[in-house]
Amino acid sequence: MAPSMELLKLVRRRTFLSEVIYNVLNVGLALTLVLVMYFTGSAWLGVLIVLLGKWRILAVRPRYWYANFLSNLVDIIVSISLVFILLAISDAGLSAAREVAVFGIVAALYIGWLVWVKPRSKRTFMAAQSSTAIFLGTWALFATGFNWPVSLVVLGMWLIGYSAARHMLSSYDNETHSLLLGLVWGLVFAQIGWVSYHWAIAYDLPLASGVLVPQVAIIVSLISFLAYKVYDSFYHHQKVRTNDIILPLLLTLSVVAVLIIVFNRVGTAL
Repeated sequence: MAPSMELLKLVRRRTFLSEVIYNVLNVGLALTLVLVMYFTGSAWLGVLIVLLGKWRILAVRPRYWYANFLSNLVDIIVSISLVFILLAISDAGLSAAREVAVFGIVAALYIGWLVWVKPRSKRTFMAAQSSTAIFLGTWALFATGFNWPVSLVVLGMWLIGYSAARHMLSSYDNETHSLLLGLVWGLVFAQIGWVSYHWAIAYDLPLASGVLVPQVAIIVSLISFLAYKVYDSFYHHQKVRTNDIILPLLLTLSVVAVLIIVFNRVGTAL
């Protein structure tokens, strides 16, 4: 057999082995995080596990640390948000069987995030990654920060909006205004966060009564999806085509209207 073929097989074998090790480590990280939160209920310990799992950010020359941190910021937001959501589940007073079931569902979803969603770089997956960070980040922020100073909540919302927008825009070639657009979207999130802090509504999570999902998490997710479709239409056609945004626009307006007009009456103040 030719040496080149032997080398190709060796490279493929090592690539497959590294993928297996990568997936095993991610599954182990997800299970460790969920089990630690289930048995200890310590948010600080959970955050420490998340940060230790990001050791590869520092496994390069220091001049690359900041760039690595920015590229991993969406995953960090998702993972730390899960810590505080799991803490909220622990404090919700669920029955033992239901709590185990909910923790198991969260573990399965987190494994799916780490193994399948997070590593992908196609635009569809980048959009899914940003949307997940927006929804979970806002959920965790308002679930734990309802008695924080409003400035911290506004800052947290700005960070979520900026990092999600920057992450999404990085999937577009030749986008030279990603920093500016990210800062603007962070400002939009900060303003929504300030209003929502003073008008906080939440809903019971189905199958887990007592676990509250903030209304603002749903609203900012829908608005961000609409903004993504507007930008995508403009990027491809140099104008915003009605056909590209009409369905997302109707979906966003109708859901937000229903939440504000109808479900505010049955919501629970945070």
